[in-house]
Amino acid sequence: MSNTKIHKNYKVLAIDTSCDETSVAVTVDDKIFSNVISSQVDLHRKWGGVVPTIAKRAHKENIDQAISEAIKRAQMKLENIDAIGVTCGPGLAMALEIGLDKAKELAQKYKKPLIAINHMEGHLLSPLLKNSKGKGNEIQKNTFPALGLLVSGGHTELILIKKIGNYQKIGQTVDDAAGEAFDKFANMLDLGYPGGEIVEEFAKKGDKNKYILPRPMEKSRDLNYSFSGLKTAALYLIRDLKKKTHKDFLNKEIVYDLCASFQKAVVDSLVIKLQKAIVETKPNSVFCGGGVTSNLTLRKNIRKIAKSYNLPVYFPYLQKLNTDNAAMIGIASYYKAKRDEFWKNELKELERNPGLSFKII
Repeated sequence: MSNTKIHKNYKVLAIDTSCDETSVAVTVDDKIFSNVISSQVDLHRKWGGVVPTIAKRAHKENIDQAISEAIKRAQMKLENIDAIGVTCGPGLAMALEIGLDKAKELAQKYKKPLIAINHMEGHLLSPLLKNSKGKGNEIQKNTFPALGLLVSGGHTELILIKKIGNYQKIGQTVDDAAGEAFDKFANMLDLGYPGGEIVEEFAKKGDKNKYILPRPMEKSRDLNYSFSGLKTAALYLIRDLKKKTHKDFLNKEIVYDLCASFQKAVVDSLVIKLQKAIVETKPNSVFCGGGVTSNLTLRKNIRKIAKSYNLPVYFPYLQKLNTDNAAMIGIASYYKAKRDEFWKNELKELERNPGLSFKII
C-alpha cells in the first residue's frame, strides 16, 4: 500500500467524526463530488453543549448511512475509490473512534490505503476546495508562505503555512477558544445553543460601542489569544445590569447591545493578533477556516486588515465548508497522498489522538 501511485482524478472517501457532525465525502483531487453532513445539534441543544456519549451513539447510528449516501451522490462505487482519509484528531476521543474504526474496516475490506488526517489541517486547506466542475477560489501561484487563521468551537490558532504539508503553529488560545466563548456568553443570556449564530444575529440590532469589554492579551508580545477574561467580564456586566434593572432577565435592547459589544471584543482580539502575525511573518496570503470564520463581521475585519497589506484572503468557497465536514478531510488526504504520506503500519496501530496539534515554534 505504501507504493500507491497518485494519479489524476484521485478519488478519496473521507470520514470525519471529530465532534458532533457525522460527515462523509467523496473528493476527486481537489474537487467535491459529495459531502454528506449529519448534524447532531438538536440532540445536544438541551444540554447546552456537546455530550460525548450522545455524540458517539449518534455517530454509530449515522455512519453507514452517511457512507452509502456519499457514494451514491458521487455516483461511484467503493471498489473504485483510490484511498480512504479519516480524521484521527483532534476532537472528542469517543467520537473519533467511530470514524476511525469504520475507516479501518473499509480499508481492510476493499484493500485501500488509509490516510490519517489532522482535523485542523482540513480546516486550513478548506479554501482550496472546488466544486465538482472545478469552480472555487482562484489561488495565485505565489500563495505561500501563507498565514492561516483557524477559529472554531474548540480551537483558535495562527498557523504559518510554509507550503502545503509544512505547518508551524505560531499562536493559539491559552484558555477558551473563540467559538467556546460565544457559546458560553450566549448561555449567560439564555439565548440557546449553538451560541455563535444567535449572538451574530442579535449583534446586528445592537450598539457595538455601548459596553466596554476587555481585549485580553491585546498588548502581549506573543501571538497567543485569551478569551476567559472577556467571558468573566461579560458575566459581571450581565450581573450588574440585572441588579440595576431589579430583574432576572434583560430587555431586548440591552441584550442586542451586549451581543454587539461582545462580538466586537472577540473580533477585535482575533484581528489584533492577526495583524501582528502579518507584520512578523510577512506572508503572501491569508487562509481562514473554522466555524467562527462564517461570522460576517469577522470576515469583514479580516479582509480590511489583509487589504491594508495588499494580501489576498481565502475562505472556503461555500460557507458550510467553514464548519466541520469531510470534504476538507478529502482535500487534506489528497495532498498527503501526493506526498506519499499513507498510513504504512498495521491498521490496528492507528489510534485516535484527541489532543493532536500542529508543531509549536
